[in-house]
Amino acid sequence: MPTKQSDIGLIGLAVMGQNLALNIADHGFQISVYNRTVEKTEKFVSENPSTPGGLVATKTLEEFAQSLARPRKAIILVQAGKATDAVIDGLAAVFEQGDIIIDGGNALWTDTIRREKALKEKGLLFIGSGVSGGEEGARFGPSLMPGGDKAAFKHLEPIWKAVAAKVDKKTGKPILGAKPGKPVKGGVPCTAYIGENGAGHYVKMVHNGIEYGDMQMICEAYDLMKGLLGLKPAEMGEIFSQWNKGALDSFLIEITADILKQKDPVTKKPFVDVVLDTAGQTGTGKWTSVNALDMGVAAPTIAESVFSRCLSAIKEERVAASKVLKGPKVKKIAPAQKKALIQAIHDALYCSKICSYAPGFQLMRQAQVEYNWKLNFGQIAQIWRGGCIIRAAFLQKITEAFAKNPKLANLLLDSYFNKTIQKAQANWRKVVSLAAENGIPVPTFASALAYYDGYRSARLPANLLQAQRDFFGAHTYERVDKPRDKFFHIDWPEAHRPQLEA
Repeated sequence: MPTKQSDIGLIGLAVMGQNLALNIADHGFQISVYNRTVEKTEKFVSENPSTPGGLVATKTLEEFAQSLARPRKAIILVQAGKATDAVIDGLAAVFEQGDIIIDGGNALWTDTIRREKALKEKGLLFIGSGVSGGEEGARFGPSLMPGGDKAAFKHLEPIWKAVAAKVDKKTGKPILGAKPGKPVKGGVPCTAYIGENGAGHYVKMVHNGIEYGDMQMICEAYDLMKGLLGLKPAEMGEIFSQWNKGALDSFLIEITADILKQKDPVTKKPFVDVVLDTAGQTGTGKWTSVNALDMGVAAPTIAESVFSRCLSAIKEERVAASKVLKGPKVKKIAPAQKKALIQAIHDALYCSKICSYAPGFQLMRQAQVEYNWKLNFGQIAQIWRGGCIIRAAFLQKITEAFAKNPKLANLLLDSYFNKTIQKAQANWRKVVSLAAENGIPVPTFASALAYYDGYRSARLPANLLQAQRDFFGAHTYERVDKPRDKFFHIDWPEAHRPQLEA
């Protein structure tokens, strides 16, 4: 064991854990590491002997605790759920009052609330931190969303700000170029204290729900170009590369371009054509959708992206159905209309993206009321500008929107987003109509458009729905000529004689 105690420790040396540990060490912090398998710990440390901060291998939790400077700080990066609880219990047995445990996994925010409360009773401090960016982000700069005890975060803050992704102060664009042992310098770190107890993990969950929506929208744009225009993957790759130079500039658009240009190493066919059309999921998109229902917040585009993955999973059933269920014959678009339709698909994608993020931020606004958090939405958009999977130039516009109006009720009401949709909605409607006419499913494009039209409607047909509920279940209704929150009921006899009751 080295004579100097480590600045921080990390438990769980799967790919994410290893990369985050190396990132921390690259920034000059000494880090102790522990894995249930001792051989894995020793192998990892021996293969990385010259990091600026240094890696310290530990064989037991007792040795791990003894290696850390006080207040001890330990990051957990193991499977969410029971595995995380087991590691927390083990650390609680060897840590002392005032020590800090940081859960960096994709935990359910209610678990984080429970864990913080239980550890506080033992005198231990707990931080639940979202970590986004995948393997590369963990290694060279993730987006970090910490929630929990604010005083505890003060001890973690220098490390989190050092290892987080950085964006340019003026443009908000990610600063790239980090290499092993040579992290980027300067810039604004993509991390900030989110709020109490489970706030960090909640915001990370919403981030992932939005990510589900982004990915499905891109897939729908790809499917439309393939189905209506008959474009080859490489041609579509070039289009996505062009899109990445404009308003759609983002990590997901960038990697989509790369994927579409990739050849399969075995068959030499376009790689995307040999990938099976079934999508997996970790559950965070489902959590977001279920919570939106629980909170009474309309987030249809996120939910549709989850349902699309569910539908993709029943491959054999879909193949069988395709032989029985018939739709319209796809009418290929004439070459002269190609350029205009590509632009229309671009516009549909951008408008749908706005109408996916808008309810995501509304959901967070409702959650802060439910859990008594104080969330800074502009700041949340800021820390998503770099490091995370949804990082995009678009997020700078959200940052600016909340800077102008911190109490903005919906992104659609911001002047930039309002003008953008006014300019592009004709193309958006054209794309959704063409998709329906040709039998090409666009669930996120269509649901986003329905959300927009519903949100801008001063009167919806829910008046009839409320009358139906009063008819069959005596659920009461409100009246347009009476104050809100005054409820009425009609006694519906067999003859349906209208009789108003106060």
